[in-house]
Amino acid sequence: MGDRRATIVRGSIPRTLVGLAVPLVAQNVVRVAQQVIDTFWLGRLGETAVAAVGLTIPVLGLLFALLVTPFVGTQILVSQRTGAGNDAGARRTVVHGVVLALAVGAGVGGAVALLARPVVTLVGAGPDVAPSAALYLGTVALGLPVAGASDALEAGFVGRGDSRASLLINVATVAVNVALDPLLIFGAGPIPGMGVRGAALATVAGYVGGLLVASVLAFSPRLGLARRHLSLSRRDVRALLSVGAPITGRRVVSQSVRVLLIGVVAAAGGAAGLAAYTVGARVASVAVLPSRGLGQAAQSVVGQNVGAERPDRAGRAARVGVGIAAAALAALGAVQWAVPGPLARLFVPDLAGQGFAFTVQYLRVLAYGYPAIGAVDLLLAAFNGAGHTRTSFVADLLKYWAVRLPVAVLALPATASVSLLGVAVAPGLGLGMPAVFWAVTGSNVVAAVGVGAYYIRARRRGLFADAVVEAADAATAGTD
Repeated sequence: MGDRRATIVRGSIPRTLVGLAVPLVAQNVVRVAQQVIDTFWLGRLGETAVAAVGLTIPVLGLLFALLVTPFVGTQILVSQRTGAGNDAGARRTVVHGVVLALAVGAGVGGAVALLARPVVTLVGAGPDVAPSAALYLGTVALGLPVAGASDALEAGFVGRGDSRASLLINVATVAVNVALDPLLIFGAGPIPGMGVRGAALATVAGYVGGLLVASVLAFSPRLGLARRHLSLSRRDVRALLSVGAPITGRRVVSQSVRVLLIGVVAAAGGAAGLAAYTVGARVASVAVLPSRGLGQAAQSVVGQNVGAERPDRAGRAARVGVGIAAAALAALGAVQWAVPGPLARLFVPDLAGQGFAFTVQYLRVLAYGYPAIGAVDLLLAAFNGAGHTRTSFVADLLKYWAVRLPVAVLALPATASVSLLGVAVAPGLGLGMPAVFWAVTGSNVVAAVGVGAYYIRARRRGLFADAVVEAADAATAGTD
């Protein structure tokens, strides 16, 4: 760990960022592959099964947003304490993160498991889909404590600069899920086919597999957890909540607007608009993987340099990260702009007519905002690494609620109000799907300009120097 810390606080910044980011990008690719494979097997059960599981995606997104608090809090505090040379404090932070994740996961998961049927009905499940959707949601919800604990341990490794351990944990999670999917969905030998419940159980089993691997790695010399690190303190719990809670708020803000946008798209573009929006979202989720992984890496690099009292190097890491991410996503955006048709057919081979035309248009509009996405990911990672996670919350609150949703609503018909999740929305301007497309890209560009300007202001006022002072007290908490 000493060698890894030395590299992060004294080595080549571009090489360190890329070296940490590559395993994190790889693990995100693995997760995307898992979703594709799940859909493949569920598709063999029929349209209802796919619809039932698909309906739970935004709900599960909100549930996992609540588990972001221990995950992000653990990563940031571990990185700062590791940078300060406080290995004991860093290890105790991991233990606190796991305990907090277990508590939050048990409370939220238990409540959702009991209320699964009303929840899926609230988000629009019809009588044909609701039973399967509730079954899937309730079963996966019971696995939230395990998933949260595994994520907290993973965050500890990423905070220490060991992103390869994070990749191993995710590979184990996905491998167990993928191996059990066909067995539990369709049955084999003495094991009965359980359909949608089987898919949910395979997902939970994957969480268990990931936690087992994470635990073995955590108690090995790789992380070095031991019995003496298992004590708890209110001070560390408060520190985790203070750093991690704003990121949970950020996730809730973004997920809630995405749910509302589905309603806007359905009203403005019908089936063709929904197809285009869905394909665009899937393509974009793959395209931004480099900046997401680089952002996680930068968060740890900035945090460790803050802990090591090297504010200038933390600032350089942020600048280099922004340049790499913006350039990488600009290149991907150029490819997407040049060949939107083949990309659309890669995801939906039978797409035609208005749906195909909308998709081509959306993919090209999305491409203009890719460099902005990369820049924002790294700028917010810099703020997070410095412990200023509230900046991320405010940035997303303004991006989604002040720009994206209001502009997208202009797509709605100008003749009558539309109901979104039971709430009547005033008539729009009848601008149609282009308003939605530009609302997404425009909000990304506005966010990049706003966050960039705020970062420059904060940097001039001593963002990282102040973070060094603020982190000193947290870094010494729990020292042996």
